[in-house]
Amino acid sequence: MKLLRSTLLLFLLLSNSTIFAQIIQTTLSPNQVPKPPSNWSQKNQLGFDISEIAFVNWSAGGTSSISGLFKGEFGRTYIKKNHKWVNELIVKYGLNKQDGTEIRKTDDALQFNSTYGFRKDTSSNWFYSSKLNFNTQFTDGYNYPNRDVAISKPFAPAYIFLGAGAENANKKKNRVFYFSPITLKTTLVLDQNLANQGSFGVKKAVYAPDPLDPTQQILIEEGQKVKAEFGILFTAYMKNEIYKNVFYENRLSLYTDYLNKFGNVDIDYDTRLDLVVNAYVKANIGVHLVYDDDIKTKKDVIDPTTGNKTQVNDGPRMQLRQVLGVGLVYAFK
Repeated sequence: MKLLRSTLLLFLLLSNSTIFAQIIQTTLSPNQVPKPPSNWSQKNQLGFDISEIAFVNWSAGGTSSISGLFKGEFGRTYIKKNHKWVNELIVKYGLNKQDGTEIRKTDDALQFNSTYGFRKDTSSNWFYSSKLNFNTQFTDGYNYPNRDVAISKPFAPAYIFLGAGAENANKKKNRVFYFSPITLKTTLVLDQNLANQGSFGVKKAVYAPDPLDPTQQILIEEGQKVKAEFGILFTAYMKNEIYKNVFYENRLSLYTDYLNKFGNVDIDYDTRLDLVVNAYVKANIGVHLVYDDDIKTKKDVIDPTTGNKTQVNDGPRMQLRQVLGVGLVYAFK
């Protein structure tokens, strides 16, 4: 009778494929159970570029110097059927030291990008997308050699772009185009001194002459720390292998505000050429162009009455930074 009950129970278990599969899965060790493919992919890359030149009794003259640049790029991408969520974190920080001068900053950036997209079918390259961009810096910035007055600070400025639009992403050609006709741009200047100066386009402080001393000014209203704009954003990314182990990368961002000088376009263009020696050594040449009508360049002037040196705004200018480096790269999971 016991044998009959056992046989009947085994038959019922085998006839139910779901219960049988669960029993088989629990009897296998974790290493034997195949894991389903993950919808997440990741990128982790650290780099360090260094350049050095030294002179000892060099008849032609010259100044010894050493420079270092730390770089990090981290990415997390989620893809499942018609959904795609791309996150990217970029950090950079560089220093330079020359004989006879103090250490100076050469690069400073903290950037986070996040894009969510939905498409109608898996064969399409077009997505209905929403995008978030955040940019700021790590440490104070100066108009060297003047180190008494900082012209920028962490979160002064910081830029936040938030909008929705359409994105065309071609994985085979490694290019992405994004267009958003509804984008909110927020400029943060969280340092009150810089906000009072109206730096980076925020509303500056209001002053009035002191009734007791007309040569002095009284602060009537502090400068605003936040400026909000609403406009159009276009971004593009492209990376191609133009020759064996030679990669050409481009990042472009164009923005114009509907209400404030529509058609006056803010430009942020970063182009780079990477020459890969091996898995750990890479050389790169890069050019970064920035134009923003709200960013006024500063210059030092001498007050003729007091003889003191002060900084004044000199209007918006095209900003250019050129980089040439050779260094180590480490990629990990």
